[in-house]
Amino acid sequence: MNVKNNKKNKMIKKKEKKITNTELLESINRSFSKVEEKIDTIDVKVEKLANHIEKIDKRIDDFAENKVSKINFKELNHRVSFIEEKLVIKNK
Repeated sequence: MNVKNNKKNKMIKKKEKKITNTELLESINRSFSKVEEKIDTIDVKVEKLANHIEKIDKRIDDFAENKVSKINFKELNHRVSFIEEKLVIKNK
């Protein structure tokens, strides 16, 4: 039983590593640098998306200004159909 406890204690024992304040600060600084890099890449992606959305908004606005209303389309379609019918009759 005592042998089992010794094995467990050996497995549980961890080597304690002493770290200086400067080493800790350097480690934290590296971590913040990595986070900062990720934030910079995210900022670039957000800017690209914002530009893309702005272009889409401009296209939608342009479409809204230049579209033909359904009523106008139906009226023109009716007029063209009427003219086509007359032309076919004259050609026969």
